[in-house]
Amino acid sequence: MLSRFLSKALFVGLFLLLCLGCSAPKQKVDTVFITITDSYDREVVLEKEPRSIISLSPAITEVIFELGEEERLVGISDFCTFPKGTEKIPKVGGLTQVNIERIISLNPDLVLIGSIISKKDLEKMEQSGLKVIALREESGVEGVLNLFIQIGKLVNAESLAQKKSDNYRKMLEQIKNLHFSSLKKVYYVVGFGAAGDFTAPQNSHIHEIITLAGGRNIGDQLKTWSVSKEYLFQEDPDLIFIRKEDFDAFISTHPYTELRAVKNKKVYPIESGWIDIVSPRNILAIQEINSKMSD
Repeated sequence: MLSRFLSKALFVGLFLLLCLGCSAPKQKVDTVFITITDSYDREVVLEKEPRSIISLSPAITEVIFELGEEERLVGISDFCTFPKGTEKIPKVGGLTQVNIERIISLNPDLVLIGSIISKKDLEKMEQSGLKVIALREESGVEGVLNLFIQIGKLVNAESLAQKKSDNYRKMLEQIKNLHFSSLKKVYYVVGFGAAGDFTAPQNSHIHEIITLAGGRNIGDQLKTWSVSKEYLFQEDPDLIFIRKEDFDAFISTHPYTELRAVKNKKVYPIESGWIDIVSPRNILAIQEINSKMSD
């Protein structure tokens, strides 16, 4: 009798334990892939690694390609045209007129924006339920090197990102260590002709490129991109760099034909993508300009 009672009690006890276990509330386990403080000083939390990304910055797009993570890109801006392969990725509009509806339709895990996208547009995207991180490159070439590190963390490729950043930094240091007998005056032709003359002012990334290359940017006293012909001829640069597509017209147009660099055949065509936008290719522009310093 006692044995039967103990068996029944044991059975009831086990049953109650099972019931209590089933009814006990399950504890929610929070997972966080990364927490990042972006360029607008916003703390952004990503619960999971982003598999689908939209880039609204040519520099960010190029870095993602360099890290071999381009398959994550489900959309890019109209200005993201390099490297080869960007033509196959859906475009989501320009940099000053963001097509938020188009971005939403692509259902990205993350939207990455650069220097040109305003905080107002960022807030509109967030209000639409998009996860947005601002990685701005105001510091020019140095900013691009830091982009590798930041994006490397976001796409889980930190080791390669660090290696790429270190390699570019070594290239810069090698150029900085070169010394020339005199500082040559450099003019980068942003625009010329009937519409006016334009060059890189002191606060531009192009000024930084020329300076890092070992030259003296003739626009280092300017605060705007516009330059007068009087100023241009007063400076009379030693070297001129111009977009490849504008080279022939420039060297054959008066009064530019009277510039010393034109007369001395010291005008050099350069890829616009190397210098016109902040991107990893700025290193190529620095190397190219630097290589002409001793000519």
